[in-house]
Amino acid sequence: MHTAYEVGDLIYDANMYDGLNTFLSDLRFYKKWLPENKDAKLLELCCGTGRLTIPIAKDGYDICGVDYTSSMLERAKVKASEAGLEINFIEADIRTLNLQEKFDLIFIPFNSIHHLYKNEDLFQAFEGVKNHLKKEGVFLLDCFNPDIQYLAESENGQRLIAEYTTCDERKVLIKQTMRYEKATQINRIKWHYWINGEFHSVQNMDMRLFFPQELDSYLQWAGFEIVHKFGSFEEEVFNESSEKQIYVLALQ
Repeated sequence: MHTAYEVGDLIYDANMYDGLNTFLSDLRFYKKWLPENKDAKLLELCCGTGRLTIPIAKDGYDICGVDYTSSMLERAKVKASEAGLEINFIEADIRTLNLQEKFDLIFIPFNSIHHLYKNEDLFQAFEGVKNHLKKEGVFLLDCFNPDIQYLAESENGQRLIAEYTTCDERKVLIKQTMRYEKATQINRIKWHYWINGEFHSVQNMDMRLFFPQELDSYLQWAGFEIVHKFGSFEEEVFNESSEKQIYVLALQ
């Protein structure tokens, strides 16, 4: 069993990332749960290039963004500057985060917890959230709801998942292969990149899957109360056909 789980460097190339991730279908949900008080302090973990951070800051909120990848943060800082915003972007590992302050709302968006491959990693991240969340604060989290049928069917061959042009004029085509490890709950995803018509490389996009009852228990064990659990960003009630697990959480 292979245990070197990772996300490839090319996936975290800021231009590649921004070209692929142009959607804002989750922004409305996160904005809905922001405090009414614009003086509230917000913290986004795994903020990437500021896809959500920047539009929230544009609404007048004091938001801090944390990410592990320096190249993503450099792009976020440039985008914030171009928008005339002063945002504190911090390079840090969410498992060992220590900002010496507390926040009214903390969120981990865009399926980011799927890259916490071991339970130890997950609980360290949750402990970090607890240490930075005010007593009456809110913690928001979204991730996938595993689909066993999809996992089984997707192990057969390559599937085209994206075709786009980056801001630096690279034409990108990505095909995906995957293999699910039942013992570890890791989906071994590989993205096969073609750039400007030529094959470039294969990049890992490994994801730890969390089943609904499992994740509910982990969150409660870590000290959070599940205030709401939705199955979509439109706040549909979570059920067996939900593609997403979206949580509104409070400290117990």
